[in-house]
Amino acid sequence: MAHLLKDRAIIALSGADTRTFLQGLITNDVDAVASGKPVYAALLTPQGKILFDFLIVDDGSGNLLLDCLAPGRDALIKRLTLYRLRAKVEIKPRDDLAAFASWDGTLLPGITFDDPRLLALGRRSIAPMAGGSDGYLAHRLALGVPEGSDFGSDKTFALDAGLEELHGVAFGKGCYVGQELTARMKHRGTARKRILPVESTDKSALIQGADLRADGHSIGEIASVYGSKGFTLVRLDRLEDAGAAPLDAAGIAVRMTKPDWLSA
Repeated sequence: MAHLLKDRAIIALSGADTRTFLQGLITNDVDAVASGKPVYAALLTPQGKILFDFLIVDDGSGNLLLDCLAPGRDALIKRLTLYRLRAKVEIKPRDDLAAFASWDGTLLPGITFDDPRLLALGRRSIAPMAGGSDGYLAHRLALGVPEGSDFGSDKTFALDAGLEELHGVAFGKGCYVGQELTARMKHRGTARKRILPVESTDKSALIQGADLRADGHSIGEIASVYGSKGFTLVRLDRLEDAGAAPLDAAGIAVRMTKPDWLSA
C-alpha cells in the first residue's frame, strides 16, 4: 500500500553551487547523493544541536530535493537562504510534490528509493501530489525511529538523537555547522542522553514536556507526543541509577523501550 506522508514537504535546490553549498552546512556527505541513492542528514546549530533533519534526493536532472517536516519547511528555507550568501543556488518550495512510503512491496510513483535510515522503514518516493493512505506514523513509531519534531528545535545533540545509527552523520567529511561539537562527542564515545520511544501503560494520552520520573526522581522529559505514544529525551546515567524502578510522566505510568537499531 502506498502511504501519503501528510506531514512532509519538499524543497528543491538547483544551481551550479548546490552541492558545494550544502556540503559545508549539513551532517552528511552530499557527494554520496546519486540517482536512487539518497542520504539522511541534519542542519545543526553551531553548538551541535538539531534544527532540521531531512532526506536529500537526486531528482535525476542535477537538482536536489529535500524531504523535510512540513511545519518546518518555511523555517528551513529561511535558514538555508541566510547561509546562501553569494552561492549560485535557488531554493524554493515544491507544493506540487509529496512524499510517499511503502513497506509491503507496493510500487510507488515518482522518484523511488530505499529509506537510507533503516531498511525496515521500507521504500520511499517523491512524486506529484496525490491521495494515499496515512499509516506511516504508526509504522515509524513501532520501529522507534524519531524525526522532525521529536528532536525539538535546538534541544538535542545529533548523536544523542541516534543520527549516527540512522546513517545521518559522515564523520570523514569536511567541516559543517556544528561539526566540532559532534566530532568531540564521537571521540568521547559515550552518549549521555538518548531519545527513546515511550508509551503509557494504560493507553492514556501523554503530556509533552512532562518530566519522566523514576521513583520520584527526574530522569528525562517527554519530547513529543502521539496520543499514548511518543519519544522521551532521557539521561542514561539517571536511567541506569533507577534500575527497575517504575516510570511515570505527570503521574501517568509509562514504559520505555530501546529499539534494536540503537547501539547504546
